[in-house]
Amino acid sequence: MRVIIVGAGEVGRSIAANLAEGHDVILIERDEDIVEELTYSLDVLLLQGDGTDLSVLREAGIENADMLIASTDIDETNIVTCGAAKTVSDVFTIARVKRRDLLSTWKNSRKAFNIDFMVCSDLLTAEAIFRISGIPGAQDVDAFAGGLVRMAEFGIGGDSPVTGQTVSEADRYSSLTFAAIFRGDEVVIPRGNTVLEPGDRVVVIGSPDSIGDFAMDTVRDEDSSTESVVIVGGGELGFQTARLFEEHGYRPKLIEQNEGRARELAEALPNTTVLQSDATNTEFLAHEDIDRADVVVAALESDEKNLLVSLLADRIGVDRTIAVVNAVEYADLFETVGVDTAVNPREKTAEEIIRFTRHNRTEKIAILEHDLAEVLEIEISRDSVLANRRIVDAVGDLPDSVVIGAISRSGELVTPRGETEIRVGDHVVVFAETAVLDKLTDKI
Repeated sequence: MRVIIVGAGEVGRSIAANLAEGHDVILIERDEDIVEELTYSLDVLLLQGDGTDLSVLREAGIENADMLIASTDIDETNIVTCGAAKTVSDVFTIARVKRRDLLSTWKNSRKAFNIDFMVCSDLLTAEAIFRISGIPGAQDVDAFAGGLVRMAEFGIGGDSPVTGQTVSEADRYSSLTFAAIFRGDEVVIPRGNTVLEPGDRVVVIGSPDSIGDFAMDTVRDEDSSTESVVIVGGGELGFQTARLFEEHGYRPKLIEQNEGRARELAEALPNTTVLQSDATNTEFLAHEDIDRADVVVAALESDEKNLLVSLLADRIGVDRTIAVVNAVEYADLFETVGVDTAVNPREKTAEEIIRFTRHNRTEKIAILEHDLAEVLEIEISRDSVLANRRIVDAVGDLPDSVVIGAISRSGELVTPRGETEIRVGDHVVVFAETAVLDKLTDKI
């Protein structure tokens, strides 16, 4: 597949790196210094220029491209880029935007702006924050098969009740699959006798109820429900996060330092208490009982400020902190120094876009551990090696490090076991190391 990516920011780089093996990728960037910087670090063709310029798109080979991804940090630039491409090619266009109103306009029309698919980074990130906050101890959560299947990743601490148990001992759930264990930089495919060790990150796939039950058995705090939520930062991401919590019956607090913006938010969020203050003011935090919050979400535009707010919240006794981190390389650092969960908007955006470059029956993907592995939802066709075969008979035809985590069949969840027969039309949720994805999608 020939893919043109416009914009070499964090999102563009992430997508380009992910697609470099197996696809013909051209990355367009206006900044000459960035082009020079990436020339030796990305195995793609780099082109210095403006993606809204037809001559630049033609130089990149737009007439023969299969897909164009506009991922600059400016919404209008991305929209114009896609429109320009459509004037000379039938290329499939994807535009990344930050403003939800643009996404709503696109959704409520028939491909407005002449764009085939649009993705809103802030909305995707807000949805990820909401999903994670609802499951105690989860570091990542995603939904598949229309919400019928959940995937969650949990860190195993030294004092976790499941530490030292084998997978067989920890697996007490009828509709749950232990898909993988991340141990350092190693991916361990769990067997019944695999022991859960401190520091492991365990990936489980199953029904929402079974994921919730496993979470309650994994964390040591029995009172781990999420009722009181505080969001720090009233930008578009903070607003979208508060709006989502409101829609699900919560009454969150939102802290915004700018007086004018705080007033706007108070008018737009009727069930949110908007507080105008600096979130690093400890007297203010004590006065507003922020220390009693179940979750504090740091959604400021600066990674450094999000780290500071999260550490301060943890210090005053907040049960759980979720911080937005824009630089991928900071994510592990955040969690190492005490932030419970770091959410990266660029990765969430890349997940939504990259699925279009996967197998043509791929419905959804989740990228784990900064592209070490993926969880994919794939509809089974007649030519799949899994079609009309028992799992025990078919797994030998799949690459190593692939685990079938769940099956959705006509709206019902089927928990995969060795004797389970997979049928044409089933939606199968699988875990796979990134290194074997190409082999997997060729077979499945």
